[in-house]
Amino acid sequence: MPTTTPIIDVQNLGKVYPVAVKDPGFKGTLTHFFRRTYRDIEAVKQVSFSIEPGEIVGFLGANGAGKTTTLKMLTGLIHPSSGHVSIAGYEPFKRLPQFLQKITLVMGQKQQLIWDLPALDSLRINAAVYNISPADFRQRVGELAEMLSIQDQLKQPVRKLSLGERMKAEMLAALVHRPQVLFLDEPTLGLDVNAQSAVRQFLQEYNHRYGATILLTSHYMADITALCDRVLVIHKGTLIYDGLLDGLLEQFAPYREVSIECDRNQPINKDQLLRYGNLQKLDGHKATFLIPVEDLTAAVSHLLSTLQIQDLSITEPPIEDVIAKVFETGRA
Repeated sequence: MPTTTPIIDVQNLGKVYPVAVKDPGFKGTLTHFFRRTYRDIEAVKQVSFSIEPGEIVGFLGANGAGKTTTLKMLTGLIHPSSGHVSIAGYEPFKRLPQFLQKITLVMGQKQQLIWDLPALDSLRINAAVYNISPADFRQRVGELAEMLSIQDQLKQPVRKLSLGERMKAEMLAALVHRPQVLFLDEPTLGLDVNAQSAVRQFLQEYNHRYGATILLTSHYMADITALCDRVLVIHKGTLIYDGLLDGLLEQFAPYREVSIECDRNQPINKDQLLRYGNLQKLDGHKATFLIPVEDLTAAVSHLLSTLQIQDLSITEPPIEDVIAKVFETGRA
């Protein structure tokens, strides 16, 4: 059976930053000035993974975990201290024109559009940089603007656009050269719910239409659950999980959230509920608690036979809680 070559191949990637050490006081300042000493901070530690063409992969980690540093190495903005990276067959740090034609990096807190000019003028500059013909430029801008629903906003100065409209225009500017690989760092940062949904829908359609590969970081778990089946989790520079998002939930959340509402004529005995699992909330005749998956069937059967239950629901714990627990413990 034929196998495809990964479009992103990362082997033992590492980044170490030397940081100057300074003692307090005047003596420390003099020593720091004349005989500076350093200590090494290992931001990324021997990370390895590969991504196939057309995949959308979530890249998760707490602040300072090494996500942005990794993305900057994958796009060639900083040189790795160790390891090897291949993106679409190219070594990123060489920054070859052919490589730059195949990738884009979108950072939610950065902008490339010129503030006082219409977005369309900035797009024309990008077209000149990437040597895009006028006919291709018109076709691509028209197609992307329609997908993003910003046809009328491109002729307005960027400073007059709303944050959501500006983010869409930034996305268009990053994609006008039709890259194969998209590195997206918090692309929905600061956007309202409607704008976030529009960006997610666009990315999904772009992936389907052009077969683009997307590596996405986001603190909005709705972005990840809507777009990514597979996730990478990095903790303190170390890759601790690479697999299906559902697999991460099953591995790290081996329990279910059970909510019950009893007959108002029957008081709920708190001690009685504690035997079933971790009681989360007790409010009058309503209770919510966590039950291990292996005990779920027996616990629910016993609840139904011993209490006059009017309503019972079983749900998985919120994904935000599960991911937060992974970030907190560094285990997956």
